[in-house]
Amino acid sequence: MKVNNKQSTNLRMPQKHLGPKGLILFISLMGMFIPLSIDLYLPAMPTMATYFNTTYSMVNLTLIAFYLFFAIGIIIFGPLSDKYGRKPILIVCLMLYTVGSFVCALSGSIYQLILYRIVQSLGAGGVMAISTALVKDCFSDKLKSKVLAIVQAMGVIAPMIAPIVGAAILRMAEWRETFFVLALIGLLTLVVALMFQETLSQSERYNGSLAGALMRLVVVGKNVGFSSFLFVAAMLAAPYMAYVTVSSYIYQNYFALNVQTYSYYFAINSALAILGPIIYIRSIGKLRARTFTWCCFGVALASGFCVLFIGNHAPLVFLISYLPFTLVEGAVRPFSTNILLDQQSEDIGSASSLINAVHTILGSIGMALGSLAWSNMIHGLGIIMISTTVIAILVWIILLCGKVKIKGLI
Repeated sequence: MKVNNKQSTNLRMPQKHLGPKGLILFISLMGMFIPLSIDLYLPAMPTMATYFNTTYSMVNLTLIAFYLFFAIGIIIFGPLSDKYGRKPILIVCLMLYTVGSFVCALSGSIYQLILYRIVQSLGAGGVMAISTALVKDCFSDKLKSKVLAIVQAMGVIAPMIAPIVGAAILRMAEWRETFFVLALIGLLTLVVALMFQETLSQSERYNGSLAGALMRLVVVGKNVGFSSFLFVAAMLAAPYMAYVTVSSYIYQNYFALNVQTYSYYFAINSALAILGPIIYIRSIGKLRARTFTWCCFGVALASGFCVLFIGNHAPLVFLISYLPFTLVEGAVRPFSTNILLDQQSEDIGSASSLINAVHTILGSIGMALGSLAWSNMIHGLGIIMISTTVIAILVWIILLCGKVKIKGLI
């Protein structure tokens, strides 16, 4: 997934200080915010319930609240970047994230931690929306597809190493230090953002009112092809985030693994996700978009049945059963984002917001479903995987049978 020098220099808005490769790394770093913010403290979740003298459900709320308000941040700040430009909104969001991470580390109760996670998530949501918009601002055609895949693949590095780093931190300190690390990452990204040059020219910005800027979300959402395909692709986010929510309990409580061993299992699963974008890139020009979509659904469904029927036999069996779904989810995200961005010639910030927000909202639903009082968490996860995939397939069939035209797909 290399971007050659000839392609990389073909930027719509050249970056004097960052350069083409620096811009790609900068976008990739911003894409890591959500997995870092979630996965870094996953190993500590079972012990945090004891630390705060509360239930696992309350600790899970620190995840669910983050993900829900992350979606709200996406919805708010994406359209605002269409009106005021990418850089000023990005700097505000990074400041929110950095301050939110710092006060999370100082939390004296589970309720404070949930509140401060909301502050952190609002900033992270804006960062994510703008990072996606920058890909459309700066790249086009096949290069845009490659950059989306590179960003997705590099984003996999975060969930791959975050639990291992989090477990290592717990061996030397406690959960608070994980949030100090996140605050430092936010601060460093803010410094890079100050060197970033604006990519949305004054003539391309939305000139209406603030309320009008937010209403552009409705305009983009009224594009039936955009909205329906977004729903189909985003459905796979629900079981993936359900896995993120329950994985620490499954490996540590159900299979009785220690914190460090759990982090390795989680990292192996995350590492395979890097193959998803690679498979997508390799499929370009070889598989039709429809065929690629059907293959992804078939693999996801098979993985769900494996988790349901054999996943509880051993931790390695559970890992192998879930791995194909991780692979598919990693492939679908850049594939669908590329198609969805092509549906819009303007309001890119709003389109980016909707893409990320719908994934996040459905991911939040997956987290909530995973947190239900299942008699067996593994069976519950399998049921979530199968049911959400079936829903996506049904909507996909309706979409194919309808008259809706989607550029690059139908």
